[in-house]
Amino acid sequence: MSGTIRPALSTDAEHLQAIESAADALLIDALGAWEWPDAEDGAARLAAPGFTLLLEDEDTRSPVGFVHVLDADGHAHLEQLSVIPSAGRQGHGRALVRAALREAHERGYSRVTLRTYAEVPWNAPFYATCGFLESLPETAFQRALIDTEAELGIDRYGRRVQMTAELDDRTHLAGKDPRATD
Repeated sequence: MSGTIRPALSTDAEHLQAIESAADALLIDALGAWEWPDAEDGAARLAAPGFTLLLEDEDTRSPVGFVHVLDADGHAHLEQLSVIPSAGRQGHGRALVRAALREAHERGYSRVTLRTYAEVPWNAPFYATCGFLESLPETAFQRALIDTEAELGIDRYGRRVQMTAELDDRTHLAGKDPRATD
C-alpha cells in the first residue's frame, strides 16, 4: 500500500460520496442488487459524530478510499469503508481499517463494531482478518441498524452480521492480525 491516511476535511466531501458510489457499484454487481440506496452525502458524513479518515494515493495525491467511524451513544461503529475499485486489492482497505482502529483506541474506545454481509469476500471474511468477530447487537443503536437495513432493503441481498473488534495495544495498534500467535 502506498498512500497517506489523514483526517477528512470539509473540502473532501465530494470525494467521499464519489468513492462510496464507485465502491457500491462493485458490491451491487456482486450481489445482483436491483435496488440500492444512494451513497451518503459527504458533507453529512463529515458532520456526523465520530471521525472520517481519507486515503490519498502517494503518487497522484488523489483520494482513493475512506473509513467513517461513528460515535453512536459512546460506542465506536465502523459505518463505512470504501475504496475505489481501480485501487482495490492493494492493501488500502486494510490500512484504513488499521488506522480507524488506532484512532478509535486513541479516542478511548475499547471496541469497534460494524455491520456487513456475511458471505461477500471483501466484507465479513475480510473484516475477520482484521480482528473482527461476529457478535450480537448489544445497544439500542446496534439493534436499530437491523431495522434500518430492512427499511433500506439491503438485507434482501444476503445475510447481514454484526462484527466487533476489541482494541488493545498489543494487537491492533501494532498492525498485527490479532488471531496470529507470537
